[in-house]
Amino acid sequence: MKNILVSILAITLYGCASDPIGKEPQITDTGQLCLGSSNLPGNLVNKFEFIEDAHLLNQALGSPNKGKLCQGQVYKSKEDTQIIIYRAWNSTNPNSKFGAWWAFQEPSGDIAKYRSDYEICYQWSPLDTLVSCTLKPGTKVVVGTGQSAECSAYLTYPASIKQQIYIDEASVSLSNCTTFNGEFSWQ
Repeated sequence: MKNILVSILAITLYGCASDPIGKEPQITDTGQLCLGSSNLPGNLVNKFEFIEDAHLLNQALGSPNKGKLCQGQVYKSKEDTQIIIYRAWNSTNPNSKFGAWWAFQEPSGDIAKYRSDYEICYQWSPLDTLVSCTLKPGTKVVVGTGQSAECSAYLTYPASIKQQIYIDEASVSLSNCTTFNGEFSWQ
């Protein structure tokens, strides 16, 4: 009887572990509340498949106040799909064009709000250039919500509900890239 109960418990736990994270806020192993969901947006559900890759997921997850992701799921882009993603980056560092952090939505609106939504410290990038690229089929990505980031003694961004995309090797995982320069626009 004991072996049967252990088997049922193991099957139940495995079933829970293989389900994508739900829409409820998640608590990380550090006890911090993660906002939002790492489920794909509705328009992208059919363009990715859920996969397990603990190593890639761990690369994308960050500790509180250190940036990266608070929670995430690993997905692989399907064949015959076109997924356009965006990255605001630092034009004075050409190597940052194909950094690891991307978004499904094109940046717009107030830059300070964008920084807060995606936990981008001013020391990390002036966000003066934008690139949009197509994700190659078969690329593994981590989709999740942002971890808090301490930029200075005076500025800390809290964990965010906004989804981010982590790509381990963006330079080989993207194609058809178009670069845009930032311009002053005061309102």
